[in-house]
Amino acid sequence: MPLITTPNLDAGDDFYEALLAAHQDLDADASHAFNARLILLLANHIGRQDVLLEALAAAGRVTAPTAPSATSAESADSVSIDAPTPGPASPRGQA
Repeated sequence: MPLITTPNLDAGDDFYEALLAAHQDLDADASHAFNARLILLLANHIGRQDVLLEALAAAGRVTAPTAPSATSAESADSVSIDAPTPGPASPRGQA
């Protein structure tokens, strides 16, 4: 099972809001500790060493998207991860 790097979140905006809320009122150390716990929980859920190692490698090579230019090209050993783009407001609270 290869690492999924294309948008694959159900209700990604809602998750992002929940993640921000979880960090609210945390100092930097508590925020880092929270992130470490979350990463370990999700890694345990994934449970596949090959996928986790691929994710570690990809995270180390992610480059920020830039405007195309005639003089710049992405490095051959970097990988681009497609990030979800904001969509319409979530329907939470609607009947």
